[in-house]
Amino acid sequence: MERGRTPTFRLLAGLAVTLSAVAVYSAYTVYQLRTLERLQAATIDRNRVDSLLLLRIQNNLNSVALTLRDMLDRTERYPLTAFRAPLARIRTDLADALEREAQYSTGASEGRVYLATSMNQFWNAMDGVFALAESGQTEKAADTIRISIQARQEALTTAVARLLVQNNESEERAAENTRAIYRRAERNVYVFLAAVLIVVVLNSIYLLDYNRRMFDRVEDLSHLRSELAQQLISTQENTFRSLSRELHDEFGQILTAIGAMLARAQRRTPAEAGADKSDLREIQEVAQSTLEKVRSLSQALHPVVLDDAGFEGAIDVYLPAFEKQTGISVQYEKNGTSREIDRGVAIHLYRVLQEALNNVVRHSKCTSAQVRLNYLPDAVVLEVEDRGIGLGKGRGKGMGLVSMRERAELVNGRVEFLDVAGGGTLIRMTVPAASVFRDSAP
Repeated sequence: MERGRTPTFRLLAGLAVTLSAVAVYSAYTVYQLRTLERLQAATIDRNRVDSLLLLRIQNNLNSVALTLRDMLDRTERYPLTAFRAPLARIRTDLADALEREAQYSTGASEGRVYLATSMNQFWNAMDGVFALAESGQTEKAADTIRISIQARQEALTTAVARLLVQNNESEERAAENTRAIYRRAERNVYVFLAAVLIVVVLNSIYLLDYNRRMFDRVEDLSHLRSELAQQLISTQENTFRSLSRELHDEFGQILTAIGAMLARAQRRTPAEAGADKSDLREIQEVAQSTLEKVRSLSQALHPVVLDDAGFEGAIDVYLPAFEKQTGISVQYEKNGTSREIDRGVAIHLYRVLQEALNNVVRHSKCTSAQVRLNYLPDAVVLEVEDRGIGLGKGRGKGMGLVSMRERAELVNGRVEFLDVAGGGTLIRMTVPAASVFRDSAP
């Protein structure tokens, strides 16, 4: 997009108008919602919980009535004291329900004061009944239940029923107030939508057009980035291949020749010249060590065996060298019928394998890994799995992982970074057969 045609001013103007309307509407709506919230928290919700607790108290009082009836039923020969335990459990539950109900009640009404006082008197009377029963005055205790205790229980049940009626009436009033607030809020929503709809539509049309043009530009840049990445990776591989060949062919041959010359010089040196012979041997060992390092560097820059023996041959050479250098045990498994992989794809598979195993060394904190090469009818799949600590929160953000993803895209494939059950990481690169295979030479 050219400078001077950015939508900043128009967007800011539309945003200012929209925010002004939103601010006014939001302030009034917040006030209404807070009023509704206070109403619900202070009345409706508390009344509902309070009603549930009153129903719990009522159920317990009904259980008390049934127990009193059983105590007066003389057909079964149970002593009155046998009913102390079930009544004690009911008493404990009643005490808990009354305590919680006092926390949720909307006010200290006379009914609740009467209920608490009458409840204490009822249980004191029951303690007296059990005291009479324990002293052997069973008939007197039964008379007390018939004359006094049952009447007290009925009075308590009636008191709880009155409180439930009060709660229901209070909840109905609160519900009506809530409906009125909702109606006002709904009306405000319609007014607000009508006021802001034109601004939103105009801004949306403008943004859609601008975004369309912007995404077209981004798509073009994405194609350019992909082409640039392909060219950079191709240039990098060509440079690595050239350097690898130079190291392997030129410096390798030079060092090999030096080693051979030193060996001949060592054989021609008289035995009595022990010091000279020892120096020649030491120089030969240094030359051999340098030759091995040069070959290792050549292999790291570009595996020559990849060009000569193909991808599978490169794996057979690379994995033992990797195990020797790092001490990581690698289990290699191949499935399916082998086919020759295109050289342009093979180098990317090989680099992904290298990067994945390097991640095992640097990050996994484990001493073993598994490499699997699967030939499928429609794709080839390369998997590197370890039982280490996993990728963690930085999944897919490292440069190595980004490089693997870029290489997969260059061959129309995909790479996945997965967690393994029980701990560890699985890196899987899948490349379609159309990009991977080529016909083998006859």
